[in-house]
Amino acid sequence: MNIALIGASGYVGSALLKEALARGHRVTALVSNPAKLAAQPGLEAVKTDVLDGAALASRLQGHDAVVSAFSGHAQADVRGYYVQGMRSIIAAARQARVPRLLVVGGAGSLEVAPGVQLVDTPGFPAQWKGTAEGARDALQLLRAEPELAWTMLSPAAHLEPGERTGRFRLGSDQLLVDAQGVSRISLADYAVAMIDELERPAHARQRFSVAY
Repeated sequence: MNIALIGASGYVGSALLKEALARGHRVTALVSNPAKLAAQPGLEAVKTDVLDGAALASRLQGHDAVVSAFSGHAQADVRGYYVQGMRSIIAAARQARVPRLLVVGGAGSLEVAPGVQLVDTPGFPAQWKGTAEGARDALQLLRAEPELAWTMLSPAAHLEPGERTGRFRLGSDQLLVDAQGVSRISLADYAVAMIDELERPAHARQRFSVAY
């Protein structure tokens, strides 16, 4: 497949890039600083400002799918920047008429009890609240989008470096935990789940989740 990957040099994006290239896909990495990415077969790095909607739409044209690992972690207004960026990405994907948009979501909007989302629980880390609320806002934007064939994949509560096992569980809107009550997934296995969905679509216009 010919994939446009937004945020390919970031924490999650780099794992998605590695998995996609390993499976033989052609990746156009849309990043703010192409110098961060080493040259590799199948990879083209293109300097892109996500907030420049017209330029972004032009970059997205002709791809089989767009995978967004966009985040606002480095910004002062994390939530505001994230939502602004996602609005731009959604509009550009629609304008470019890409067949599919896959989005890296957050765990914060997953339910830990009926009607109670993780981000709204008392123990949720304050430093991640803006990111989690931004990702929740992005999910609502996608659910209100009438045209795009979108999918969002939310990770477990703990998304951390680790081995690629290819063994995990998929869920929907509830937080998945293991036998010890811990919700976790490695970056590598999160990438496996996302590229699996890219290759074998099973969650069109849905959010799904992954954890051990």
